[in-house]
Amino acid sequence: MAAATFLGFSQKRSAIRLRICSLWFLLAVSFAAAAQDRMPEIPPEKLTPAQKEAAEIVVAGRGAPLSGPFLALLRSPEVMLGAKGMGDYLRFKTVLPPKIREFVILITARQWTQRYEWHSHSELAIKAGLSEEIVKAIASGRRPAVMSEEEAIAYDFCTELHDNHSVSDVTYKRALDKFGEQGIIDMVGVNGYYTFLSMVMNVARTPEPKGAKPELDVFPK
Repeated sequence: MAAATFLGFSQKRSAIRLRICSLWFLLAVSFAAAAQDRMPEIPPEKLTPAQKEAAEIVVAGRGAPLSGPFLALLRSPEVMLGAKGMGDYLRFKTVLPPKIREFVILITARQWTQRYEWHSHSELAIKAGLSEEIVKAIASGRRPAVMSEEEAIAYDFCTELHDNHSVSDVTYKRALDKFGEQGIIDMVGVNGYYTFLSMVMNVARTPEPKGAKPELDVFPK
């Protein structure tokens, strides 16, 4: 009887160990898959004529090699060129103040846990005048405790847009009074454009730039 009990206990313990090992294996496989860059840089000799032409246009316009979302977007040259045109306006010609533009980008990057965009724009946001406390609050998913009037309006507008897929009359009126109709469309454009880039890089699993610190945790779903 004792021997049978011991044998049963040993079998159960072995089964538990097997399950634990299987779980660790699945976690390891999942981590490896998550870290895999699905759409890395295409070697120059493998570019199609359309891809080569689009790459040359983007590189000439940006004054830098293709990086980040453009490495994945090159798979569809026309989409990449369209994205470049929209991005050029929203980054450099929008009527939004630079600080607000960068603030909106960070809010969107946080919504999508997009680390590449966060790394690219968090320092730009601080240089543009956004406080480090606000940047830290957005990174942790909190409403910043202290904001200027225009920062609070932009925050409410963007978070309502992301969370509710719409904007209340009160929030719209405040944004209209502060930024005007063009500013509202530009703010929607920044949210939409960086949502698009976040989608692209999350699907492609574009890695963060080398040396980037993991500043964004994944929110539980």
